[in-house]
Amino acid sequence: MNRRTFLTTTAFATVGMMSGFALPSFAQETEKAEPATIVVPDLTMGDADAPIEIIEYASYTCPHCANFHGSVFKPLKADYIDTGKVKFVYREAYFDKFGLWAAMVARCGGAMRYFGIQSLLYEQQTEWLAGGKDAMLIVENLRKIGKTAGLSDAELDACMNNGEMALAMIDKSEKEAEADEINATPTLVIDGVKHSNMPYADLKKILDKKLAE
Repeated sequence: MNRRTFLTTTAFATVGMMSGFALPSFAQETEKAEPATIVVPDLTMGDADAPIEIIEYASYTCPHCANFHGSVFKPLKADYIDTGKVKFVYREAYFDKFGLWAAMVARCGGAMRYFGIQSLLYEQQTEWLAGGKDAMLIVENLRKIGKTAGLSDAELDACMNNGEMALAMIDKSEKEAEADEINATPTLVIDGVKHSNMPYADLKKILDKKLAE
């Protein structure tokens, strides 16, 4: 069983049980689906014409990513993204089924609510993951976060049971990570140059130097 088949099969077997929907066998559907036909929107913040572009690769189940969003992303947003200096692109990485589920819930809110749900997912990471042992409990915890963000049960059911979208998300993630040679999260690609996780002070030095050029 390849990684894509594993993610979709395990993910939707559990989500289907939670929602009460009878789902198809995604182990079989993976051979039939055509992810390229499904549009998976980019997740961006800031001025599209900003002088600097930062691409972050991150996973919702990565503790270092949660720390980054708590200590680095917030001042980055205030100082550079909101002020038009940085265009920020967030790219989801899926190392496990739980990260895929979380991303699907975040995308369920659409572009307007995505980053708000993202904040909840990172702020409450240890709580909704619940040790990573009870898959059914994790699904229920993710649904609670979705409801906190204003999503209905019907909206969550539709998003979390969308097998074609899940396949397309995995396909997009794998292609982008391969192109940028990503092997850890969080990883930042600043104007095409790859950087590992760093404190805000170090990131600020890089950005200020580029702005002064």
